[in-house]
Amino acid sequence: MTISTECSVLFRPDSSELRFLPEGPYSLTDGRISWVAIQHGGDSVVGSINILDPGAGVNQSHELPGRPGFAFSTSQPGVFVAGVERSVGLFDTNTGGWTELCGGVDSGVEDTIINDGVLYRDNLIFGCKDLKFEDKKAGLYLWRSRDRSLIQLRDDQICSNGKAVVPQKDDSLVLIDIDSPSKTITRSSLDIESGTMGQPSTVVDLTSELIFPDGMIVTPDGHSLIVAFYDPGDPEFGVARQYSLDSGALQAVWTCPGSPRVTCPQLVRIDGQVQLLLTTAVEHMEPEQQQRHPNAGCLFIGGTTFDAVSDQPVLTV
Repeated sequence: MTISTECSVLFRPDSSELRFLPEGPYSLTDGRISWVAIQHGGDSVVGSINILDPGAGVNQSHELPGRPGFAFSTSQPGVFVAGVERSVGLFDTNTGGWTELCGGVDSGVEDTIINDGVLYRDNLIFGCKDLKFEDKKAGLYLWRSRDRSLIQLRDDQICSNGKAVVPQKDDSLVLIDIDSPSKTITRSSLDIESGTMGQPSTVVDLTSELIFPDGMIVTPDGHSLIVAFYDPGDPEFGVARQYSLDSGALQAVWTCPGSPRVTCPQLVRIDGQVQLLLTTAVEHMEPEQQQRHPNAGCLFIGGTTFDAVSDQPVLTV
């Protein structure tokens, strides 16, 4: 039996810039939640790291020197590791300072920028997107912390989105990956030490559907995926779904009334309860469509049966 939960609005950003394309929610150690505004409007070339106090409903926004694809907290208070345009660096929200860790991402092609990523044991696995969403030219990368090497794993993605690294019983690693236009969720072996990955196989096939898988996390037990879906159409609500990693079976659904473009999920603890936080977007909506979907661009929250949140590590700096 599939469990269905209707979510409610947790936070409504107070500007059209911040509602345009929210993504990447992440739990901070003090109970606040970080998230990124990928870009501040369709023609904008900047975005921001945002820090939300869910209890007070107060959000602090820190503009970045470009458009971010991801941002994760670090061991240094107020400092985030972020992928911005074509470089990865440290952004200090206390000072606004940016320190590059590596540049030259996707240097062999034009018109791509960094998109979604995941942090695993101080290593970053992240992908890029073709800004025209047309060509299989965007890279998938490993930034290996022990030698600060940037290693390209693939060069054939269009819009690289949800990522998860799942340890196996034999200590090997599996990379779960989404390239949104493919409408598939895949799994591959991943060897961080050698900087290599295996051939992908399909976990969930969504090619018969009109919606696109976007951000993704693994459930705390490591047996399921929670996937946000970006719907370019005009439904009454957006969705996130939980699938079994073993069988691909649908296990649960969360809906976001009045907001069809759901971008990223995260399990967070609010008021002692583990809840699913979902970011949603206004991107590509005409004014008339925005009127029909008054909650587009909001952050939603929905109940879960989990008693723990997913792993949300910090980068040691």
